[in-house]
Amino acid sequence: MGSITDKIKGKAKQVEGRLTGDKIREGQGTVQKAKGDVEGTVERTKRRVKARVDEARVKRAMKKR
Repeated sequence: MGSITDKIKGKAKQVEGRLTGDKIREGQGTVQKAKGDVEGTVERTKRRVKARVDEARVKRAMKKR
């Protein structure tokens, strides 16, 4: 969930920086948005790996029967 808030806050900072001409603020927004993107990707990957591991465990258990 933190990834979504980082994306939103980052985008807001980018827009604020563009509107005010503050390149530093715009850069901070870019970094925060990228952080949210990376966190989201990591969380999605963790869920997918866990699902595959669980699936493999079920298949293995079924073979032992």
